[in-house]
Amino acid sequence: MQISITKTTNPAAKPAPDTLGFGKIFTDHMFLMDWTEGEGWHDARIVPFGPLSIHPASTVLHYGSEIFEGLKAYRRADGQVQLFRPIENIRRMNNSAQRMCLPQIPEDMALEALTEFVKVEQEWTPSAPGTSLYLRPFMFGNDESLGVHAVHNATYVLIASPVGSYYKEGINPVKIMIETEDVRAVRGGTGEAKCGGNYAASNRAGKRAEEKGYSQVLWLDGVHRKYIEEVGAMNVMFKIKGEIVTPALSGSILPGITRKSIIEVLKDKGYTVSERLLSIDELTAAMADGTLEEAWGCGTAAVVSPIGELAYEGRQYPVNGGEIGPVTQMLYDTLTGIQWGKTPDPYGWTVQL
Repeated sequence: MQISITKTTNPAAKPAPDTLGFGKIFTDHMFLMDWTEGEGWHDARIVPFGPLSIHPASTVLHYGSEIFEGLKAYRRADGQVQLFRPIENIRRMNNSAQRMCLPQIPEDMALEALTEFVKVEQEWTPSAPGTSLYLRPFMFGNDESLGVHAVHNATYVLIASPVGSYYKEGINPVKIMIETEDVRAVRGGTGEAKCGGNYAASNRAGKRAEEKGYSQVLWLDGVHRKYIEEVGAMNVMFKIKGEIVTPALSGSILPGITRKSIIEVLKDKGYTVSERLLSIDELTAAMADGTLEEAWGCGTAAVVSPIGELAYEGRQYPVNGGEIGPVTQMLYDTLTGIQWGKTPDPYGWTVQL
């Protein structure tokens, strides 16, 4: 693939580590590539970062023809930059594209675009502990027509943002409210695709939870309203009587790459991991009798987010005394050690530039 590169003539100053938030500062460049039905992908280019110009009737603005991904580049102690399981993000994005009737990108083309873009922007990868370069690939349909149909034109974009440590004061367990009104997704819908509409539809419940003092919501399934699905925008796991339980990927749950990595680590360390239906009745019983030993969310941004309290139908249930559990801590240490190159990678997950 030929990628044209146009460097900015006005590079920005690199931000100080203590000013980094999440997704508020952007690097000097972005990658773009267009797709046209009958022609395929073309005009791959890295250009100075700036606004996109789209037609007011563009498909994405009216019918939500959009997907995205999230992954990170990490600065190792030796100064090199590496990615964590990028091929998994590429495959998941292609699955999302298939569900949303958007064009898929050949894996080798997508990986080349990603690595070349990060090479151009690698000086933006911070080195302070816990910091990284967040990468946001996204794709949208941009037919200049109000007709409802599969897209004939699409654009793929890559932008990057240096981000700070997700945990500013250590890994603190969060309080979660179990949602009983709204649902995140249903089987046969778009729950297993990473598309913007899923997140927009979840904001109402998240806002209600925050107003009551909770960090996020724990979602129940959209059919029976009784089976656990995700927590906020992350996958979720529970340690019950020594067994690690996580909801099975039934079509309404996003197949998380951190989730997949954690399952592999847990099995490698001898834990029993069950991907199955977990009802709210089973979970509340375990909360009530103390057999719920640990609970955590997992995703790219936080890696793991320990849950210290769950609230359901007006009752609060502490988890592990409101403290981070040993399995949660082990998973955080193991994955971040591999991601930042502080410990060996026995799984072959990292890709050094």
